[in-house]
Amino acid sequence: MSTALKDRLRAARQASIPASAGPGEEHGQAPDSPAELVDIKGHEQVEPAMSATVMEWLNVYRSHFEGALPACVDSAAFFAAVRSVLPTLAKCKPASVLQTLLTCARFGLIPDGHQAAITRQGTTAAFVPMYQGYIELMYRSGLVESVHVGVIREQDEFDYVPTAKAPEDFVHRPNLRLSQKERGEVVIAYAYAWLKNGARSQVILLTREDAEEIRDEYSESYRRAEETEARDSYWHRFFQRMWEKSAIRRLIRVVPKSAELRALADADDAGDRGQVQILHAPDTEAARLLVEAERAHTAAEASQDIPPAPAKARPLKKRRQPRRSTRAARKGRK
Repeated sequence: MSTALKDRLRAARQASIPASAGPGEEHGQAPDSPAELVDIKGHEQVEPAMSATVMEWLNVYRSHFEGALPACVDSAAFFAAVRSVLPTLAKCKPASVLQTLLTCARFGLIPDGHQAAITRQGTTAAFVPMYQGYIELMYRSGLVESVHVGVIREQDEFDYVPTAKAPEDFVHRPNLRLSQKERGEVVIAYAYAWLKNGARSQVILLTREDAEEIRDEYSESYRRAEETEARDSYWHRFFQRMWEKSAIRRLIRVVPKSAELRALADADDAGDRGQVQILHAPDTEAARLLVEAERAHTAAEASQDIPPAPAKARPLKKRRQPRRSTRAARKGRK
């Protein structure tokens, strides 16, 4: 808010302050109220009442969030990101905000705009995993050694030969002496991964036309934003990020993936359709057991590739027959 606008609001406020007003109000230090900001663009980011309500709920359910977070995630970092994003969700229903944040917590992603984002769709909050969030879960699965995602610009040098062996099949040489503007517009987004067994995945290449086709066919939030002329969907605001995310989601199809990673894609799609996302979020304990089961299954399959050692033949033990005594000998013992 500009200084001049704040001064006008404070002057209007002081004109209606009675003589017995407190010292803070006499000096114009009272915070801007929602009623005074109703016509100011972006006022939903400073409306205090809803944020205070949600923070109270978060404090009440803090133990639930901490229990939902995987052990590898710092709860302090999670709640710091939550406090930063809450003001942008002031017009959302508190229950919607809480279920969205719980979904984010169960996947173990930080809602900082990098791993995940929490956005407002009308009065409903939505959990939007970013491509860094997908990569994070790929690493956690233990099935992927490294993931690479990038963009090729018009003046970059690159070559792709699908029939060549990895890694000679794909080369990208950006001229780092040039600025991004000099390198030109982005023409291709790509992604590939190296697996734990040393193999490299297929290289995923998406042109701008490919990204637009994915957006138009699958993104219901984009279509709604177009129909209402709001044009505020993530595809409208962060096209390149969504382009790169689309490349990562294509990559997921061709690499080993955990149940948690599949669930993240389902929750992502549910949010885009305006559906409840927490139904797709894994329970922390169940997710841990699934990961252990999948690793055991992978190890069992790998062990089947090694021919079993021939079993050693055990020597037959000679059976001793009991000595048979004669009738005369038995009579002699009597």
